[in-house]
Amino acid sequence: MRFYPLEKLINLHDNYVRQFKIDNLQLLLIQRLGELFLMEAHCPHRGHPLAAASVEAGSIQCSLHQYKFSLADGRLLHGTEEPCRALRTFDIVYAGNEIGVMLDE
Repeated sequence: MRFYPLEKLINLHDNYVRQFKIDNLQLLLIQRLGELFLMEAHCPHRGHPLAAASVEAGSIQCSLHQYKFSLADGRLLHGTEEPCRALRTFDIVYAGNEIGVMLDE
């Protein structure tokens, strides 16, 4: 496992949204109501970017087909078409004055 730094703590604030690319992995970091969430950056249903998705009440909703996922664990809360896998989420790691993620090399 390797630590990949993402953002300095001083830059985080409510309504923060930023996409990161680590090799072939696209990640989305979101802060809402003081909580941080890290997930894959595209909807698992059809691959639509989630950077502009609506985030509210502990969920993120894809703007393309309105699939809704839990921010906490990525489980599918609502689907509108065919079945869809859960949204992949990642644990945030704190290291000094920044946050990041541990990934397999």
